[in-house]
Amino acid sequence: MSVTNSFPLSPDQVGGEGWGEGAAPPSSPASRKSEVYPPHPALSPIASDGGEASVTRGGTENHHRHIRSFVLRQGRFTPAQQRAFELHWARYGLDPRAPLDAPRVFGRRAPLVLEIGFGNGEQLLWAAQHETDKDFIGVEVHRPGVGRLMNALAEHNVDNVRLYNHDVVDVLEGAIAPGMLDEVRIYFPDPWPKKRQTKRRLIQPEFVAALATRVAVGGRLHLATDWADYAAQMREVMDNASGWRSLGGADGFIAQPAWRTQTHFEKRGRKLGHGVWDLLHERC
Repeated sequence: MSVTNSFPLSPDQVGGEGWGEGAAPPSSPASRKSEVYPPHPALSPIASDGGEASVTRGGTENHHRHIRSFVLRQGRFTPAQQRAFELHWARYGLDPRAPLDAPRVFGRRAPLVLEIGFGNGEQLLWAAQHETDKDFIGVEVHRPGVGRLMNALAEHNVDNVRLYNHDVVDVLEGAIAPGMLDEVRIYFPDPWPKKRQTKRRLIQPEFVAALATRVAVGGRLHLATDWADYAAQMREVMDNASGWRSLGGADGFIAQPAWRTQTHFEKRGRKLGHGVWDLLHERC
């Protein structure tokens, strides 16, 4: 299956996936150092100049820049997480440079759900176990979370999940064909709370337009955040996005749906009095 090159994404506006569960929003992106982990074959290297180094099909290396919505933070990469890549990546890992053939990968034809920025994978594991009629693709840049999730998937012998350890912009452009997805879920993306950082937020008009090209008509986009300001921005972006129809109430939001569990991260926030806002839109 071929992927078109007409991906409507402005490289000056949007980056990759969210910060996921259990991590705090960065106070100063420039002060953070990149994580250094042993490479694995499916990853293109992150360029040292802040751009992304991608490898073309001809084997040459190109550099392009886009404002990424994530920062690779220092974090502990445990021996168990490292072993997860050694033992389970062949089963669960996907190459972001190769067009995805979902029926071949999963051995069946089923609704395909993409979760962007799955953090430690708690929600994705829960969904895969409770929605066995669907196949799930997870995208996350932080390797400890990917390793943790692979260990859990293997422990429970879950086979309806595959993972990208890569920037979602490249995954959407290089691996996901137009109209392939039945649903996209983005839960608690990095809120980038400072005013000068809001351009790094994932939910931007260009990114939502890009998702519309990959989601089939009748498919859904589910967003959730615990930042009121980001919830308002999400609603504004979606209200003005072509190709999407709100399934929310008069205020644009929905109650927490049955398919989204409350993770430990969310429960902790709710105990501290944080609100949570869910938005649901249908591709039209």
